[in-house]
Amino acid sequence: MSTYVSLVNWTEQGIKNFPDTIRRADEFSRYVQGYGGKVREVLWTVGEYDVVIVCEFASDEKATAAFLLLASAGNVRSRTLRAYTAAEMKEVINLTGVRIEHGSWG
Repeated sequence: MSTYVSLVNWTEQGIKNFPDTIRRADEFSRYVQGYGGKVREVLWTVGEYDVVIVCEFASDEKATAAFLLLASAGNVRSRTLRAYTAAEMKEVINLTGVRIEHGSWG
């Protein structure tokens, strides 16, 4: 399963309906499960974004479909990022053929 981090902002409609945000998040979680995915965490935030969602999906296509349907309800706009664990990033680095250096930060 691949991990996705979605940075979410409420639309004008979404902010007007803010009391429903927890219910909408629960509905989204059930929808994601229907796609064989999992919502690992939903965090309401203060600052540039209103909500951060961390999900897992079996494919980019399923993730894209879920976030398209989320946006189509009109309550949010999101920026979704594919995220990698340390183990996954190690695999990516190995694919480059560049040797992993130990002891240097960054």
